[in-house]
Amino acid sequence: MSVSAWDNLRSRSCSSSLSMFFSTTHTMAVAAAAAAPSGAWLARAATVLVLGLVVASAKAGDVDMVFLKSAVSKGAVCLDGSPPVFHFSPGSGSGANNWVVHMEGGGWCRNAAECSVRKGNFRGSSKFMRPLSFSGILGGNQRSNPDFYNWNRVKIRYCDGSSFTGDVETVETSTNLHYRGARVWDAIIEDLLARGMSKAHNALLSGCSAGGLAAILHCDKFRDLLPATAKVKCFSDAGYFVDGRDISGKDFVKTFYKDVVNLHDSAKNLPASCTSKQSPELCFFPQYVVPTLRTPLFILNAAYDAWQIKNVLAPSAADPKKTWAQCKLDIKNCSSSQLTTLQNFRTDFLAALPKPGQSPPSLSIFIDSCHAHCQSGSQDTWLAGDSPTVEKTQIGKAVGDWYYDREVSRRIDCPYPCNPTCKNRDDD
Repeated sequence: MSVSAWDNLRSRSCSSSLSMFFSTTHTMAVAAAAAAPSGAWLARAATVLVLGLVVASAKAGDVDMVFLKSAVSKGAVCLDGSPPVFHFSPGSGSGANNWVVHMEGGGWCRNAAECSVRKGNFRGSSKFMRPLSFSGILGGNQRSNPDFYNWNRVKIRYCDGSSFTGDVETVETSTNLHYRGARVWDAIIEDLLARGMSKAHNALLSGCSAGGLAAILHCDKFRDLLPATAKVKCFSDAGYFVDGRDISGKDFVKTFYKDVVNLHDSAKNLPASCTSKQSPELCFFPQYVVPTLRTPLFILNAAYDAWQIKNVLAPSAADPKKTWAQCKLDIKNCSSSQLTTLQNFRTDFLAALPKPGQSPPSLSIFIDSCHAHCQSGSQDTWLAGDSPTVEKTQIGKAVGDWYYDREVSRRIDCPYPCNPTCKNRDDD
């Protein structure tokens, strides 16, 4: 993750581990880098109002933004009440009836104070969103994305703080906060269906980080909305957050998820296949949801997920003396005892993965030994000459082979530091 927008937001939140943990961290880097506007952006932008939509475009290479104005009357809005946004690049040729719908990540907020912080940036308001370019799984170049380059490619922007699960009718009068993530997802999917996705031949619901979690939580629902004849699958990148204790022995993330679910009233929008067996907050953990899914799933994750290590294993609240500060920045800085803790984290992570033969059908897994977070949205980690590999296979090829039934695989890398192809960084 880079760029000043990310650094500014992170510096504002570093005084509070909770705020840094979920309000302003997570997938801010790539989105901020891609969406960072130049001073001339507003002058360049062309805006047209068509059938309740505002479509904004900018410099060459950027993908149009669709402000879904018609969703506002349905209460499908960002935290601040602004309309939801997605980016859309139409398919062509053999991909004209195929769709990849990718959901942006960006953490969660569990109380009004944290959600209010998000209102002041693109994590809670579409007013701050800007056009961006597509890369990786959304890239439009045949050589660098051969299996999905000419599909209808969609990126759903994330501005609700609940992985698109919230639905609270009442608006907080003192803060003007709207907890409506599930309505946002429904409104955007409804619009995409009207654009032609209702006639899809092939479709892939994907996401990174909090969006990767959303791809799991909404997977079966997405399948049910599309034609029975369509091939529909789901892909989660860096969204496999595990139910575990932090370095102080506390259930920090479990408590956090419980607060998120309660604030956003998410329980009714979580998979009933899970909530019928588990308490709602546990159904924010993929390890309890994935075995109940009916739809084919691909799980991509780093075993030493940089974001989970920084904010779940060793959050600031669990490390008041900041003994983990340098290790969290770069795994090469970790002491021998910290590396032992990280290896134990990897062991626990792998144990939380679905076992061979468990549901869903056609489950594929790609777990590399990188200290990274989100690897499908950037070309250099998706499918390039020096992209990370496991068993001599790059991520983009593994996902394409799985989608087209060329191979169902379970690739789990050896322990760190065995993989020289890793790009160790905290990218979203």
